Amino acid sequence: MWVHLHFGPTVTLPGGFGSTAVLLRLGTFLMIGGTSGPTSEPHLTTGKVVDAGAFGSSRKRLPWERRGESSGSVSGDMERLSFGGQEHHVLTNHGSLSVSFYGDPEKPALVTYPDVALNHMSCFQGLFLCPEVASLLLYNFCIYHISPPGHELSAVPVSSDVPVLSVDQLADQVADVLDFFGLDSVMCLGVTAGAYILTLLALKYSKRVVGLILVSPLCKAPSRKEWICNKLMSNFLYFYGMCDLIKEWLIQRYFGEEVCGTSQDPESDIVQACSRLLDGRRNANIWWFLQSINERHDLTEALKELQCRMLIFVGENSPFRSDALNMTTKLDRENSVLVEVKKCGSLVTEEQPRAMLSPMEYFLAGFNLYRPNELSCSPRSPLSPSCISPELLSPESMGVKLKPIKTRTSLESIDF
Repeated sequence: MWVHLHFGPTVTLPGGFGSTAVLLRLGTFLMIGGTSGPTSEPHLTTGKVVDAGAFGSSRKRLPWERRGESSGSVSGDMERLSFGGQEHHVLTNHGSLSVSFYGDPEKPALVTYPDVALNHMSCFQGLFLCPEVASLLLYNFCIYHISPPGHELSAVPVSSDVPVLSVDQLADQVADVLDFFGLDSVMCLGVTAGAYILTLLALKYSKRVVGLILVSPLCKAPSRKEWICNKLMSNFLYFYGMCDLIKEWLIQRYFGEEVCGTSQDPESDIVQACSRLLDGRRNANIWWFLQSINERHDLTEALKELQCRMLIFVGENSPFRSDALNMTTKLDRENSVLVEVKKCGSLVTEEQPRAMLSPMEYFLAGFNLYRPNELSCSPRSPLSPSCISPELLSPESMGVKLKPIKTRTSLESIDF
């Protein structure tokens, strides 16, 4: 393995996660990849450590005992409430929402929200099927998978009488779900449109979100080109349903050209599986959610008010890459990290989920959350900068070859 290292805004680690190349934009964190593949332990992380108590005491009461920064009254289907990995329908102030619950409710909460036309199975399955990532997340969190309205499995069509919700109302729905389950504070994981909704949640309910893990996020209002394209696709969806044109447009939204195939090379298995899943989606429900996202407002200036820490992934070939890059320029460098995954589209969770492992390990270590050690029953790793001999941190001792790289920032603008 070799590493491009620059003690400033960018770090590139090609080949550090199997065949994946990753570029890290650093705020507080300094990340150096290992030499033994995707499961190697991190060598070094520096940064502000947040007390694990930041999650609050959200597990001390039963789910229907609402506390904290309430978003208003909310009711739920109490008879169906169970914590066995089942789907629950929560009646929020803006309609019913499907939530799939997995894990131990005594653990901190991780809330997920997918992109347009996806649910937790089609958006996060690849991530949770990666053994190392699954052990990291399931060991430390109870997972609450939220599907956009009408995107869950076996969803009924959204009635034509139901008004299209604003993005603020979609964020309020998530806050209602937190109230229902009695969650004071949560970690959030969102993809593209879902990342926008969770970022808006963090802005509106700042005390309830301690961390954001965003994948190819949106933060700006749609450009004229995107707005017109979305309107055209909405019309095709409305009149013709999930036709080949719509599926091709969505697949290009999700995946990079490496897996989409060409006239000579067939589509990858992951794209074919996604295409089959799209056939089962409710056209009216996708149209309904797409209308909401197409009327989103610009969050750029408000991002300066975010109080939580953020880890942002974006695929090199994502059509929303510029949004992610713009987002990082507005955030506090001490509390945000950008990871750009080479040869990947927007849906990093499915296309290259292993690339997310090490950055998430470093990020969650700031909350005293670690992947379990198979050789030890302790969830806490003894590895920390304070207990490593300084000479062991030299590039030569770690087998790292440093090379200069080009950055998008001039040397005059870099603070060392």
